[in-house]
Amino acid sequence: MPELPEVETTRKGIEPHINNQQVKELIIRDKRLRWPIPDELPSLLKNKTIKAVTRRGKYILIQFEHGTVLVHLGMSGSIRVIDSKLEAKKHDHVDLIITSGKALRFNDPRRFGCWLWTDQDPVQHDLIKKLGPEPLLEHFTAEHLYLSTRKRKTSIKQLIMDSHIVVGVGNIYANEALFLSGIRPTMKAEKLTKANAAKLHANICLVLEKAIKQGGTTLNDFQQADGQPGYFAQELLVYGRAGQECVVCTTELKEIRINNRSTVYCPKCQPAK
Repeated sequence: MPELPEVETTRKGIEPHINNQQVKELIIRDKRLRWPIPDELPSLLKNKTIKAVTRRGKYILIQFEHGTVLVHLGMSGSIRVIDSKLEAKKHDHVDLIITSGKALRFNDPRRFGCWLWTDQDPVQHDLIKKLGPEPLLEHFTAEHLYLSTRKRKTSIKQLIMDSHIVVGVGNIYANEALFLSGIRPTMKAEKLTKANAAKLHANICLVLEKAIKQGGTTLNDFQQADGQPGYFAQELLVYGRAGQECVVCTTELKEIRINNRSTVYCPKCQPAK
């Protein structure tokens, strides 16, 4: 599933091509996504100018003067900048064509993504308004993380993956941040100390910043807006390395399931507490 770094990489990739550009046409080949694409969306966008391309959580917000398109990549979606005349392939469900002759092509084999419209403040949309703070902005602090763990008996891994606590810490990045912090993923959240909260906060930010800088991960079929794969997977320390040696202490990495998600950790570097 594309996570926050992949979505931010996509946003940064498409922004220069469509910002301040006029929409020529919106082609919908299959509106049956997680929520049906509104029938009126092509007419709402035709001849309108894109004013900004922003992001909230894993939603890309394509903003116009009269409203905003909320785009989500779902489980398997991707957006590429292409020549609008390029022939569509299977699962190419949406083309946003601009007057420059380029197009945003949305491909989603599993159809869990979305293209929705709001004429209100997009951050107040029902899908967005209850999201937690952005991990790389000032509202996400070590104190916020620590206070969010009080009297919480869920695992620390589940807590930091909860989008109501903080957005964008997907499975891959949760594994990596916990390893760098020396915290076992199964530890009850309420046992997190202030010192470890500060360490975990710093490593969540570090891992996400690095992933964004390197263009997301190559896992699954993530592609950047130019069709190139991401590169962060080349430097994963624990995720996907179960049974291999820890890069720090050479102990064999263990894999378990937490909330039905693959979880890899080092028994020595991340001791039970």
